[in-house]
Amino acid sequence: MKGDKLATLVAEQKVLNKILVIRGQKVILDSDLAEMYKVETKRLKEQVKRNSARFPKDFMFVLTKKEFENLRSQFATSSWGGQRFMPMVFTEQGIAMLSSVLNSDIAIAVNIRIIRVFTKLKDLALTNKEMLAQLAKLEKDVKSNTIDIGIIFRVLKDFIEKQSQPVPRNMIGFKRHDK
Repeated sequence: MKGDKLATLVAEQKVLNKILVIRGQKVILDSDLAEMYKVETKRLKEQVKRNSARFPKDFMFVLTKKEFENLRSQFATSSWGGQRFMPMVFTEQGIAMLSSVLNSDIAIAVNIRIIRVFTKLKDLALTNKEMLAQLAKLEKDVKSNTIDIGIIFRVLKDFIEKQSQPVPRNMIGFKRHDK
């Protein structure tokens, strides 16, 4: 059971490492998807072109030359060799659509894993938004109650000072008389 969880975490981390933010959207490159699906990038692109009606611009788009150069410089890849066509990138919805185009067991399993990672990212983003909203509310409350907070800190400081200098007390209990 632990081995399965570890394998799942490793697989999810690999997917997470492939997610890029381009044009403000979380996407995965066609070559990375092809590698995960165990098909050639050329074959993946062929299937997408044959089924172009399934891939509107919010599901998949082709990188501009400038975007591709920026991406290449980020990863410090060689310009030797290279691609003849600009890479396609797929959003979460485009990746879901790929499972209907690449109808194989591997494609279905990979798509499920990728969709789960995207879902976790959304959940994490929502959690962070909620925490930021709570912090903003707390900060607003603190600013409007600075007098009350000052009083609380003064009382706490007095209490701590009193605790550091304990008052001597009378002994309680029975006295022993040694003869």
